[in-house]
Amino acid sequence: MLLPQVCVCYLLRERAGRVEVLLGRKKHGLGTGYFVAPGGKLEAGESATDAAVREVFEESGLVVVAADLEPRGLLSYHFPHRESWSQESNVFVCRRWAGEPAGSDELDPEWFDVRDIPLDEMWDDASRWLPGVLDGGTVRRTFVFGSDLATVVEERSPDA
Repeated sequence: MLLPQVCVCYLLRERAGRVEVLLGRKKHGLGTGYFVAPGGKLEAGESATDAAVREVFEESGLVVVAADLEPRGLLSYHFPHRESWSQESNVFVCRRWAGEPAGSDELDPEWFDVRDIPLDEMWDDASRWLPGVLDGGTVRRTFVFGSDLATVVEERSPDA
């Protein structure tokens, strides 16, 4: 089954010897109330990279260049109790951009120390892969969510 394609982009900066990541609390739609990174659905004919560039700008006001995006993996999300939420997410990290983050109708961006990410206020899967990706790693996993639409009930790697 071909899943709808989405993207997410984690912007990283160094400040006072610490690495910080840009997240924002989702204002509406899938994941309302959770902290997320800028991202969203790919439009018809759009590559994941082009979508990430567009979504970062729309959701944070920051301008990123496709060449500065670091592909870090692919996540498959399955929601058997609400199939319309199932999707495949292309994960990017970016360390260069122009502008200052500004709120949008989607997110109010704020910086977090990567050692103090609000994982308890993010999607349940984030704690299982996000710290490693922000530390330079890559990810390729499938997550299945339970009937509460919030809890991971199964996790698989592609060769499982």
